[in-house]
Amino acid sequence: MKLSLKLTLAFLLVSLTVAGLAAFFAWQATAREFETFVVDRIRDDFIERVSAYYQENGSWQGVGRHFPPPMQPQQPPNLKQPKPAPIVFALADQNGIIVIPAGTYRPRERAPISILDEGTPIEMDGVIIGTALLTGNVPELDSVEQRYLKRTNQAILLASLGASIIALILGVLLARSLTRPLRELTAATRAVARGELEQEVPVRSQDELGELTASFNQMSADLARATQSRRQMTADIAHDLGAPLTIIGGYLESIRDGVLESTPERIRIMHTEITHLQRLVNDLRTLSLADAGELSLNRQQVNPEALIRRVASTYQLVAEQNGVILKMEIESDLPSIQIDEERMAQALGNLVSNALRYTPQGGEITLEAKRDSDLLALSVADSGVGIAAADLSRIFERFYRVDQARQLNEGESGLGLAIARSIVEAHGGTISVESEVGQGARFTVLVTRDS
Repeated sequence: MKLSLKLTLAFLLVSLTVAGLAAFFAWQATAREFETFVVDRIRDDFIERVSAYYQENGSWQGVGRHFPPPMQPQQPPNLKQPKPAPIVFALADQNGIIVIPAGTYRPRERAPISILDEGTPIEMDGVIIGTALLTGNVPELDSVEQRYLKRTNQAILLASLGASIIALILGVLLARSLTRPLRELTAATRAVARGELEQEVPVRSQDELGELTASFNQMSADLARATQSRRQMTADIAHDLGAPLTIIGGYLESIRDGVLESTPERIRIMHTEITHLQRLVNDLRTLSLADAGELSLNRQQVNPEALIRRVASTYQLVAEQNGVILKMEIESDLPSIQIDEERMAQALGNLVSNALRYTPQGGEITLEAKRDSDLLALSVADSGVGIAAADLSRIFERFYRVDQARQLNEGESGLGLAIARSIVEAHGGTISVESEVGQGARFTVLVTRDS
């Protein structure tokens, strides 16, 4: 059974139950109020007639013999005479003696005071001359009253049926409205299963279904990006592996065929390409271990100042060769941090290496270490060309290169920043970048003392 049909039936069942209960209680209330109205009418008529009798005779003497016949409903002469209707009210005189018996009240008996208090007093010239007592007998309705009550009940029934029909229509519309996003999500999910990843379902509400739709759209977009990244990564790996192998293979074939001689320079070139291949394989292995959560960390207490000085000394010569000034800014009395020194030095080294590629001659690169609330901030800032806003969100992606041509020519794999992020996150820290085009870039690593 479809969800829309289930919702419609559930809505209809609830509506019918509510309408039925409402009709029942409305019928009960109408019958009760109408009965009260009839009783009040009979009581007023009874009091008016017995009061007229008392005024005419000056006492209740003989009242019981005069009133029973008039209390019977008058019937048309052409109808069969029905069974006499019960008298609804009895009458007690000013002393509480029953003078018009009815129901359980017997002639000449004295009514209890509690019963008299519940009755309706009959006054004449400000003096109570008697009390009308309700017997509990059900008054018979005349034809007009019966017709009115019947029409009232019919109106209640029709209103209930109308409400049920409206509820059914609203239930169908509501079920369709609620299940429409689900139908669209189902179709989009099947499309994703077929490999059509870029699916977007319209968000039609701000409720839970809207949140579900928005989450699906985000998931679909993430899957599409992940698939595209995987394809791009495969192509990049193939290219980065293929280029050195092509160079090495070309030299070896030429030397084997006697076209070229084996010289130290050509051997150096082949060794450089082999080193590049080894570095690429090691980088890929580091990333795969980080993805699997198996990146081993040899944690120990490390002085942040010593870590910064180690990284600076490693890249000092390269910076001088490029005409770049490498500086350090280290806050005094920094607390030790529990990290894998080799891994963190690798991450910071990747940041410095990245800064060297984009800082022109005469520029500066600054390694910083300082407190940041309860954290320790390790930063690498440069005065290079900066990073465009469009590239900031992707700067830590694998094989992502801001300048594709230049990095490929320099033999860079495009994995340095991705590895830096993986190492920092393995320590439980965070890494971020701030940059504007022409204003340089600042990469900041935040770690806790017990990272």
